[in-house]
Amino acid sequence: MGAKLVDFCGWEMPIVYRGIIDEHVQTRQSGSIFDVSHMGRLQFSGKDATAFLNHIVTRNVAEQKVGQSRYSLVCNEAGGVMDDIIVSRDEKNWIMVCNASNREKLVPYFHQVRDKTAMAVEIADNTESTAMVALQGPKVIDKIADSLPVDIRALKRYGFESGSLMLTKFTVFRSGYTGEDGVEVVIPAKVAGMAMKMLGAGMGKPDAVIKPAGLGARDTLRLEAAMPLYGHELNEETDPLSAGLGWAVDLKKDFVGAAALRKVAEAGPKRKLVGLELEGRRIARQGTPVVKDGKVVGEVTSGTFAPTLQKSIAMAFVDAALTGEGTELSADLKGTLNPAKVVKMPFYKRPA
Repeated sequence: MGAKLVDFCGWEMPIVYRGIIDEHVQTRQSGSIFDVSHMGRLQFSGKDATAFLNHIVTRNVAEQKVGQSRYSLVCNEAGGVMDDIIVSRDEKNWIMVCNASNREKLVPYFHQVRDKTAMAVEIADNTESTAMVALQGPKVIDKIADSLPVDIRALKRYGFESGSLMLTKFTVFRSGYTGEDGVEVVIPAKVAGMAMKMLGAGMGKPDAVIKPAGLGARDTLRLEAAMPLYGHELNEETDPLSAGLGWAVDLKKDFVGAAALRKVAEAGPKRKLVGLELEGRRIARQGTPVVKDGKVVGEVTSGTFAPTLQKSIAMAFVDAALTGEGTELSADLKGTLNPAKVVKMPFYKRPA
């Protein structure tokens, strides 16, 4: 399909096909298909699987129903984020999707915790034996509803269902990382090529409802939707409360990092993640200093010129006292102070 391929965490990944803006607009207005097979896919089973997950993630998974997925975090003892993940409860096991950049550190870490706690849980890494495809956009559900033997129209947001098609097992999740409606499908790696052709039928045509999109558009889409990206908004030195993810942390239960996070909650974060809207079209990239009255008060974590909004936007950590909506700040763009103001996130919300 003419992709420009780059190395991403050891995976050969399409960064762009026709152009980032073209692919971004296609996703917002119609639909796109993304190969997200680089995401880690782990499975947890055994009698202590639920207790084990409750020990290593920030949300109370014991409350999850079969067929339900939840966004959560894995923290270290200091409360820093080791990864942000999606945990899904299937009938006999649990599925975890993690970031490609963190899979190789998480798998041995989970084994260490299991051995230390002596919990009866089996951990399987299914990443390389499976493939994962994301279909995102307002026209996606209607386009592919008849291709799968699962009623995806009836699936709730963050719901999932497993099924079989031509003796091939698949799992379809109604979730995504673009701010649009859509699904993510996990299939055996050996049938991935065939499945891509079926799900993206006719995607090479100029007027196709679904066209391929790469990592470049995925980044601008998630940024408009104010979704955090590991290595930008999240890392092992950043706690989830400061990053605005307190809703995904259950401090009533004990888990790795809970004690440290209770202290942060009690004292209040010293800095918080905010959305910024910049004057003009210049972009504040990761690491750009945020300034107030001549003093550096924060740092940009992600920035772009938003194709949907036609505005320069960024996410940044700033001093907690300066996080009120409308607060006037500046982004230091290579010595030029570019006016910026704190705005509500997400920057973009899909029409209801």
